Amino acid sequence: MAIDPNFDQNREQVGEENGVAVWGPVEPPEKLGIHGTHVAVDYDICLADGACLENCPVDVFTWVDTPDHPVSETKVEPTNEDQCIDCMLCVDICPVDAIDVDPGREGRN
Repeated sequence: MAIDPNFDQNREQVGEENGVAVWGPVEPPEKLGIHGTHVAVDYDICLADGACLENCPVDVFTWVDTPDHPVSETKVEPTNEDQCIDCMLCVDICPVDAIDVDPGREGRN
């Protein structure tokens, strides 16, 4: 299942981590929610292959630890989503469709 492109309407923002919005539900370690707004990563399906991080031309992503998550114990966080140039490479390259970029959504709160 891919990230919900309407998560900002279908989910509630439950907090922030490292300055990045977190959209629930969040029940660690199994459910970690969606992180980011303009550039959003569904941590529950991200398998952390690193393709988005390695190929992003403006270094939007950084690694974060997600201990005991059943899919992977690290995830890519859109820490620098405000630098996104909307090239959509991360969306196209993600093998599990865990990333959504929407130029109409605000990046940081």
